[in-house]
Amino acid sequence: MKLALVSPYDFAYPGGVTEHVSHLAEQFRAHGHEVHIIAPSSDDETEPSLSVDAPVHRIGRVVSIPANGSVARITLSLRSYLQAKRLLSEEQFDLIHLHEPMMPALPLTVLRHSGATNIGTFHAFRNTPLAYFYGKPILKPFFRKLHGHIAVSSAAREFVGEYFPADYRVIPNGIDFPRFNTRYPPLEELSDGRPTVLFVGRLEKRKGLRFLLRAWPMVLKRQPEARLVVVGRGRPLEGYRRFAERHGWGPSDVKFAGYVAAEDLPRYYQACDVFCAPNTGQESFGIVLLEAMAAGAPIVASDIPGYRDVVTSGEEGLLVERQNPGALADAVCRLLGNPELRASMRRAGQFKAREFDWPRVAAQVLDYYEEVLEKREIEPERRRVRFARVKRMAGMLMRV
Repeated sequence: MKLALVSPYDFAYPGGVTEHVSHLAEQFRAHGHEVHIIAPSSDDETEPSLSVDAPVHRIGRVVSIPANGSVARITLSLRSYLQAKRLLSEEQFDLIHLHEPMMPALPLTVLRHSGATNIGTFHAFRNTPLAYFYGKPILKPFFRKLHGHIAVSSAAREFVGEYFPADYRVIPNGIDFPRFNTRYPPLEELSDGRPTVLFVGRLEKRKGLRFLLRAWPMVLKRQPEARLVVVGRGRPLEGYRRFAERHGWGPSDVKFAGYVAAEDLPRYYQACDVFCAPNTGQESFGIVLLEAMAAGAPIVASDIPGYRDVVTSGEEGLLVERQNPGALADAVCRLLGNPELRASMRRAGQFKAREFDWPRVAAQVLDYYEEVLEKREIEPERRRVRFARVKRMAGMLMRV
């Protein structure tokens, strides 16, 4: 098949949807399909671009818009309208898979001009409810052009289903399981035997690091040798550093590692005794949890909808009330003080994370493509049969 994968987000800037599209493209090409990626792109070189072998059609100038406690880098360029129309006419794709298909402006433009089979994947949870609510009359004609509907989690399905009811297939995000599961040389600075708790994520408000830092004095009362490692960067970083200094914590107690290169990230996961994700909500899925689980880390995470599809509390980790420092401290100390429980959760986590390896996830997507394409072939025949039946009955009535 000749496939197009469409993303609304800046392809020059790493992000969850961009990585999802890139991995699908890699897997589909391995199955012998011709794959094209359509996305806006900036000249921003502050982050390394993802390397993909598939052709990337870069359409539209990127603007940054606040969304979901983060910043969405999308295009609103009017020029993209003509570029997308021309591209679809030239390439004649068999199937177009749009990620966040109701996002402005590129996915909507592609849907407007697509004559192919269109499938949409919805990633977000509680992202833009007001936009969906007020924009529904405008978006509904575009939504009707989708022949297949995918949600990355039950939380995402329930959210989008409130505004656009349809038969959604839940197909999760994937991870590169071998990358995180393969054992690497340990990080020397974290090899001193101290109990280590790890946080990984952009330092945005919804990631909840402030609640973990508020919990940390309670952890240290029960586990004086514990160490917190924070991987990630963002504007609040200096404020978090000052918070640590006010509590008298040095770099050996709370280590702010900042940005970590992709090749080193698995080593951080593998160095921790507990991985903590204190997110406040608005997460459609727990990719970071799966990465940690693949590396063998037991989980302590907020009990939010997007995480319940990944972690069963008491099996791969512990889910606790969100925005509750005391609950975080109790769960972290429970795991740090129980090596047998950590070992059990480590085994369960690696077993579950393997199910989300990209080859398995991509196979589910390809199966869904075939299902939708087959249904589209059958529907015209059913309509023809129904029309013939009605015509025959009308002829019988005329004779009577």
